[in-house]
Amino acid sequence: MLKLKEGFDLHRDVVLDILRKEASVCRVTEYSEAVDARLLNIESDGGILYSWKGATGTTRIGKYDSNTKQNKLLYTFDKQVCVSSCSLNKEETLLAVSLAQNVRGEERLKPTSKCLTLLIEIHPINNTKVLKAVDCRIKVQFLLQDSDKKSVLESHLLLFAEDGYVDLYHVLLSKQEGYRVVMANPERLSKTAERIVEDFCWVQWDGHTQRLHYLTFKDKFLLRCVQFHPNNNCETALELHLDMPSNSFPTVKFVNLGFDHYHEENASRELVKMRVFTNQIGSYCVFYSKPLKDKNELIYTVVLVHKDCTKKFRVDLASDGFSQQHQPLFIPIGYYVLVYLQGHFLHCINTRQQEMLCYSLFFSGHDVNSGLQCQSADISVLHAEGRPTCLVELVSGKINAVELSSDFLLQILRSDTRWPGSVADPQRLAALHCLLVYMGNDPKLELKIMSWVCDNVNTIESFDLIQEFILASWYRIGYDRFLGLDKVLPYSSIFEKKEVPGCLLEVPGVRCTNGFHAEPGFKGKARGPFSFWSELQCNTERTKSLDALINSRYRTSHVQDDWNKLKSEKKPSSHMNHMEENAKKVLSTVDTWCLEKKLVPLFQEEDHQQRLLIGLTVDKLREHINRHLPRLGKKKIDSLVVNYVAKLLELIRQMLESAWAKYKLGSRVLCLMKRGSPAEWSVFHFMCRILESTRGLCLPLPPGYHTLFAVFAIRCLPHNTFLQYIDHGFLQLTETFVSRLMTDLDNSKANERLKFSVLKRLPELVEQRIYHMWDHPVSSASISRDYVRALLEKQNKYKGIAVTGREKPGFRPEFLPLTYLANTLSDIEAQAPNPFEEQENVDARFVEETALMQTLILLGLEKK
Repeated sequence: MLKLKEGFDLHRDVVLDILRKEASVCRVTEYSEAVDARLLNIESDGGILYSWKGATGTTRIGKYDSNTKQNKLLYTFDKQVCVSSCSLNKEETLLAVSLAQNVRGEERLKPTSKCLTLLIEIHPINNTKVLKAVDCRIKVQFLLQDSDKKSVLESHLLLFAEDGYVDLYHVLLSKQEGYRVVMANPERLSKTAERIVEDFCWVQWDGHTQRLHYLTFKDKFLLRCVQFHPNNNCETALELHLDMPSNSFPTVKFVNLGFDHYHEENASRELVKMRVFTNQIGSYCVFYSKPLKDKNELIYTVVLVHKDCTKKFRVDLASDGFSQQHQPLFIPIGYYVLVYLQGHFLHCINTRQQEMLCYSLFFSGHDVNSGLQCQSADISVLHAEGRPTCLVELVSGKINAVELSSDFLLQILRSDTRWPGSVADPQRLAALHCLLVYMGNDPKLELKIMSWVCDNVNTIESFDLIQEFILASWYRIGYDRFLGLDKVLPYSSIFEKKEVPGCLLEVPGVRCTNGFHAEPGFKGKARGPFSFWSELQCNTERTKSLDALINSRYRTSHVQDDWNKLKSEKKPSSHMNHMEENAKKVLSTVDTWCLEKKLVPLFQEEDHQQRLLIGLTVDKLREHINRHLPRLGKKKIDSLVVNYVAKLLELIRQMLESAWAKYKLGSRVLCLMKRGSPAEWSVFHFMCRILESTRGLCLPLPPGYHTLFAVFAIRCLPHNTFLQYIDHGFLQLTETFVSRLMTDLDNSKANERLKFSVLKRLPELVEQRIYHMWDHPVSSASISRDYVRALLEKQNKYKGIAVTGREKPGFRPEFLPLTYLANTLSDIEAQAPNPFEEQENVDARFVEETALMQTLILLGLEKK
């Protein structure tokens, strides 16, 4: 399920370098003593702090720079000490260290307290100031300085006490002798301390965003978030009540505040596992488990503040072999969060598409394959916005970036034995959305998915595979920029169904119930129109307002009524011209996306009907987003909508090209005179499914699609079946295709019948144009009929001459050429002289002899 990318390795990147340096200090070829290197902290800039035992009984603290791959010695204690917490300021002038009591009975530092917190000058090494000497654990963490304020020499240090309070120290510095950085007035340092938090039982520090999340309890648990700003001010930005048992935290819990190797936590005493995950586009997620009342069931809750909802999950655990790890591991990867309990289950929760369980992956028992190489109890999770999530293996000291495995997800799609029938459909649906939306920016991966879709259009029982592919790929365009699009744009065809299949509503092994609405209280002032807190507040309020609406999400099927009206318009109008302008923008965008030679002949003809539908889709989509998300602005909405519809057309082209390349089709398949091969039949069937899926959602097709579909139909289907496809409206005749049909096929009896049948099914205006392209007596007669009709209409209009013989019996006005011919002959006959009036000028005897002679010659009885 997970793919690990090797990063920092304590032994490779630090220990080997230490051994070389210690050997140099001891003047030996190879240093053989144990250095006992341990990770201490990972700073916001990526610097890794660690400690090790020196050759002369000392304890040293160093820093590994992840950018330069270099190690640097920061400070050396002349005794063996136990470093439980450590932090370095950005300028590398001050080092804060918290020392724990030596549990091994060695000589202790004086005064003998459980924890001693020091602030040390290290540029160069100079004074040491004792900040705390108390009998509780202390965690230290420097704030990230504003890089623009280089002229001000100051640092700000947070002290987290196990007694439940947080202090902020403002340390003023001064330069001496041009390079020495020392503390100004160190004796007054304790007076600068500012109490930030009075009481907490759980605290999490997010260094990348400079946010402090902490939990306090009075009548109920209250989660607060303190935001530290670049100007060194801080304010409480959020308050959120959580539904948790009062005994959830028997001891104080620190999260993301370094690694304490000298404090052994009893796993059985950790009743609740809790983490907060944020995203820069304005999402705030709280994950926490509940104390185990029954060893056969684990309960964990997800609070999605930006979605104004709470989800409570219950997972049945196997009664045999209960894991020693009592609480799950929460691993954020993008907008997915993995809930993992080793040996039992893995739940990959989709925090963006949380409406139904079928958009999240769940595995239990033997199907669990996390990909982790060590015990999950020995793993710490590092999360930073905009960076890959990292897993720290505390025992080995390795830090690996973690991602979802595309190969594993593709295996789920392709698997036909793991789950029988419709039981596999929820897993495939969740895997498909994860691949297309979260990981779909990889063109090679997208081609693999298209190939699978082409092969499996008929194997999925509970949802339309092509519709899901199209809508999920559509959704990918803007999901990572605008969180509000989750409630406005469609991302699944499931919402178009009148009745959702039961297998998509329930996933075996996990049960979900909707809990209380998240009611966050936003405090302080929003910093900027697009800051995290303003975006989160806007997303939360927008979600509430959209949830109150019935049709907040755009449904493609709602275009159908407008499309029917637009098709019924016969004359050009300003509305149709507007649709045409929309279509031009979309098609020009498609042209800029794909400049290389195309395999499939699409976008090469004027398909007026599809261009109208393209323009209508753009218009309706723009109108919907403007109504519900006006905050995006007109320019962004216009760009989003055009790209959205262009992506649809490009997706269909890519799907066809994938099938075209798979079956190795060439230009020969465009010939109408030969029958189709089995490969062409497969592509024709795939095109049928695309047409069926897009028609179900009232989506446009690329211009030229209907022509290509008709070409495959005439090659693959019997003529009678081909005509039935037309009569049932499944096959749309285009002028380009009918023109080719008239010119490419010969006039054999079967082809003549086909051409006549096709002509009868054409609109009158198209039929008139097509007749000119068919070299056949019937087409000539049609041309003559149209020409004579035009002449007569013109004559009646301008000369007012009525056709003679209109009152004669047997007159049929619908046979205009015949009527005109009969009238003309009548007029000629009336004007011609009577031949019998000039009988005296004819020699009858001569006529008889001539006729006799011609008869004998014709019979061969007489020569000329």
